[in-house]
Amino acid sequence: MLNVPRGTIMGLFRNTYDVIVVGGGHAGSEAAAAAANMGCSTLLITMNLQNIAQMSCNPAMGGIAKGQIIREIDALGGLSGIVSDLSAIQFKMLNKSKGPAMWSPRVQSDRMRFAEAWRNELEQIPTLDFYQDMVTGLLIEQDKLVGVRTSLGVEMRSKTVVLTSGTFLNGLMHIGEKQFGGGRAGERASTGITEQLETLGFDSGRMKTGTPPRVDGRSLDFAKMQEQPGDAKPAKFSYSDRTSPLTNQRSCYMTYTSSLVHDLLKEGFEKSPMFNGRIKSVGPRYCPSIEDKINRFADKDRHQIFVEPEGWNTVEVYVNGFSTSLPEDTQFNALRKVVGFENVRFFRPGYAIEYDYFPPTQLKHTLETKLIPGLYFAGQINGTTGYEEAAAQGLMAGINAALFVKEKEPFILNRDEAYIGVLIDDLITKGTEEPYRMFTSRAEYRTLLRQDNADFRLTPKGFAIGLAKAERLKRMEQKELATDKFLSFFQKTSIDPVSINPILGAKDSAAVKQSDKLVKILTRPNIELEDLEGLESVKHYLEIEKPDEEVKEQVTVQLKYAGYIAKEKNNADKLIRLEGVKIPKDFDFSQISSMSFEAREKLKAVQPRTVSQASRVSGVSPNDISVLLVYMGR
Repeated sequence: MLNVPRGTIMGLFRNTYDVIVVGGGHAGSEAAAAAANMGCSTLLITMNLQNIAQMSCNPAMGGIAKGQIIREIDALGGLSGIVSDLSAIQFKMLNKSKGPAMWSPRVQSDRMRFAEAWRNELEQIPTLDFYQDMVTGLLIEQDKLVGVRTSLGVEMRSKTVVLTSGTFLNGLMHIGEKQFGGGRAGERASTGITEQLETLGFDSGRMKTGTPPRVDGRSLDFAKMQEQPGDAKPAKFSYSDRTSPLTNQRSCYMTYTSSLVHDLLKEGFEKSPMFNGRIKSVGPRYCPSIEDKINRFADKDRHQIFVEPEGWNTVEVYVNGFSTSLPEDTQFNALRKVVGFENVRFFRPGYAIEYDYFPPTQLKHTLETKLIPGLYFAGQINGTTGYEEAAAQGLMAGINAALFVKEKEPFILNRDEAYIGVLIDDLITKGTEEPYRMFTSRAEYRTLLRQDNADFRLTPKGFAIGLAKAERLKRMEQKELATDKFLSFFQKTSIDPVSINPILGAKDSAAVKQSDKLVKILTRPNIELEDLEGLESVKHYLEIEKPDEEVKEQVTVQLKYAGYIAKEKNNADKLIRLEGVKIPKDFDFSQISSMSFEAREKLKAVQPRTVSQASRVSGVSPNDISVLLVYMGR
């Protein structure tokens, strides 16, 4: 007879899972997929299996720095890139007018197809089980994590647990003066976990986020708005051959608020939970509500509104830029004064939501908690905002939970290796008191961490840990070989003045007086690869070798920005040397009397792994690091 724990229903579950993932949002989906695809028996528990991978806010993936994260997830063997491609209705590469370090892919998504695609991907993993219930607590026996308990009193045993609770922990929603419990519109909040974790010694806090109204697209006059089409030659997120670029796209639209709209919104400020004290938590700085924008930027008489379709075959529209928790009548009356919205009909009003989070300085770089071995946090529970940041954390937590079970070395990405590394290092080293959002400016080595080379950077690592498949690695190696061959062609091939000067003249670029290497021509700022494709030598190469668009992009970026890349690589190498200086586990910082008191307190709380990480802790000065190095040298 099986040894079935008290509270477990015979035959309903495996005796003990390797990994239990709590929550089926973006973090939970990536965590469950990663752990299961690495061969671990995995259980995904969520309160409603019909809402796996719901896009709670805007129907889009990617954007500034976020697009780089999705590419990195895909390169490692995660699923967000594939799902984004399968459900995309529009693709745009943002910031193309700037350098390639700033280029950021973004897709407008079909909300229903996105969730369906995720569900389909998860159900194809044989080592992944599903269960619908609310997890109300952890099972701790003899100071060891052994599983979870649900609201039905059912106990599931596991070797590790990944908590990805999103906005559901004691979630409280606000519309004007109305308050009601919930983790998302139409769904109840999750209770019990915060209170237990606090008794176990964890610190918790409250954050808030918000969402705009959803409206009926049939009631809008798009002719009065500015059309925002997708790219003429759309790319895609995934490096795999499972997906293809869009051949048909839906447009978004842009309009603006006005002084009249702002005045109407102000009439509801006295009933706004943000201004009357009902909401005491901090919201996202870089995605503020419309009332917050009006209050903070009083000199602005208008703000952009992006009108985004929710899918291919729905009339529902997302009003991006109009996030609000004002009374629904105030929302409606003001929105009707926006150009194109004169006859708008609501599907549902916007609302704000407060929820519990746990300051991420309580985590290791693996996202495992410092207090309880085998317990991992991922997503908004760590104080982040955004699908992409959540998915990245879920992926890393799922990977490390699997490695924990297999008793293998943890998987950690450094700041010079991935935006994911920057994200996690920022969270656990600096913490956050407001919802954290990734930007390119947060990455000091962003020229190395481009969206176009995530597969070169990370696919070998994903393959080494058993997540990225062999065909992924082979595809990446073929691309690398084709890129090197094309680079060599440009570096070795010469072009004569008679052939090249007409092209240079047409581009207002100085003529050459003698034959020169093609590489010198392409590295001119106003010359692009397509300008040279008519040259006989280039044309012949393209016909024979047939390099694809990804290879062409690699060649252009690597040649044009070679100096910047080399300089940043040199700076990254200096960082790596400091990363190599390990700080002993349980090092007693309080004994370094010549270090500032603030530095000792901060370092004691964070317990950095390396001197490099210690240097990034808020409140630690270069002098403190010098003292630390001298002390460690002794």
